[in-house]
Amino acid sequence: MAPILELRGITKRFPGVLANDHIDLTLNQGEIHALLGENGAGKSTLMNVLYGLYRPDEGEILIRDKIAHIAGPRDAIAQGIGMVHQHFMLIPVFTVTENVMLGDESIVNGVVLDRKKVAREIRDLSVKYGLEVNPDSYIKDLSVGIQQRVEIIKLLYRKADILILDEPTAVLTPQEADDLFQVLRNLKARGNSIIFITHKLREVLELADRITVLRLGKVVGSADPQNTNSAELARMMVGRSVILSVDKEPAQPQAVTLDVKNLVVLDERHNVAVNDVSFQVRAGEVLGIAGVQGNGQTELARALTGLRHIESGSVSILGEDTTHATPRKISELRVAHVPEDRQADGLVLGFPVEDNLVLNEYYRPPFAKGLVMQREVIEKAAEERVQEFDVRTPSIFVNVSSLSGGNQQKVIVAREFSRDIKLLIASQPTRGLDVGSIEYIHKRIIEKRDAGTAVLLVSNELDEIMSLSDRIAVMFKGQIIDTVNADETTKEALGLLMAGMRDESAPPRAQTEIPDKSA
Repeated sequence: MAPILELRGITKRFPGVLANDHIDLTLNQGEIHALLGENGAGKSTLMNVLYGLYRPDEGEILIRDKIAHIAGPRDAIAQGIGMVHQHFMLIPVFTVTENVMLGDESIVNGVVLDRKKVAREIRDLSVKYGLEVNPDSYIKDLSVGIQQRVEIIKLLYRKADILILDEPTAVLTPQEADDLFQVLRNLKARGNSIIFITHKLREVLELADRITVLRLGKVVGSADPQNTNSAELARMMVGRSVILSVDKEPAQPQAVTLDVKNLVVLDERHNVAVNDVSFQVRAGEVLGIAGVQGNGQTELARALTGLRHIESGSVSILGEDTTHATPRKISELRVAHVPEDRQADGLVLGFPVEDNLVLNEYYRPPFAKGLVMQREVIEKAAEERVQEFDVRTPSIFVNVSSLSGGNQQKVIVAREFSRDIKLLIASQPTRGLDVGSIEYIHKRIIEKRDAGTAVLLVSNELDEIMSLSDRIAVMFKGQIIDTVNADETTKEALGLLMAGMRDESAPPRAQTEIPDKSA
């Protein structure tokens, strides 16, 4: 049987970059085909060609054994192709129904939008595919995982049977990712064909029927998930062996760097998100914050970095009160921040890469003399940081918005890690990064720790928390319900804590405040 989709010799060039180099790819009916590769490998570019967002310089696309001419997304949708982008295309103040019907409106009496009819179709699709979405909910009130379901419903509403998902778990919690996998299995069982773009090895081994690996714009190999493993896939992706575990010596905690006492912070709806939280982080240690998304971790990190108002309690950094300090003041105390939402809090998307690499230092020497920015110095620093952190960009002068999500994350990490810092607050620091980049960032975090930096790590990746942390504080419903030593706990014990339960057979809890041995 002929494949439902075939790409032959797809080539796409940008100024200074060969993004896709004569790529061949097939997709069979009722198959989940994983497209695996590191950041900048050309995965998203290839799918943007298929979806009509880019025109290929060479090659052809066949759908159901016929050559397809796709000049834009409307042509792709007409051919039964739909795409869920890494950053969702939803209007927050519209309902689910309004977002789904946008651009394909159903009209009654010639003038009125038939919301009831579309809502019924959404409910039918929800039941059929196990999507569980309320048509009347506003997008702004939905979790990221549910918003992603809305994106999938949009495609099914338009009768798409070839679905492209670009890094679909990059912004999901582990639980949301598991829910998504079940949805994709349901879609596959009903005959839909899926291209799943990712760089996460566990996901492709768990979900995919076939795996194609891209590196530097070329297909470097394919694999059967039943006959390969993480180490082999990582080697194909990066072109070398990758160390998938973190190698570190025991921490040597020193003086208190971050001291948080009785902190109370509200969320966007003015509900208590952080409820009477106290802890300390010392120089030379990593304190990991674990918890299911939505238990106050986001508000905690934002409050500590001056991005969210603190209702009560206190925060001090290096002995200085920063409870109501501005983000600039906190940064000037040699605090680095890798934010959870890179586009909202970490970058100015309309600025070039070079300016984003000095956002927290552009007004200070050597990047400025008085009120005059020193462009040559900024450009030199940007080139060095791009090289050191392997940011895949055609130029430091292009807008950072044009980079892939993973490379945008690298820009933030390069900026924050290039300074002499005393405290690192890192929220989801490896979100959107490939295995090679994750290995590198983990190594740099431990280097910072060993050089005497205090590290507060917030991550939804339990493996990351356990590998990097010296102590782990678990948040549940806005409170730290326990703090444990990382080398004395298990995933199972942490999982219970994250669900609000304690394992009575677990070792005694670690202290949130450690006595100063030098006192």
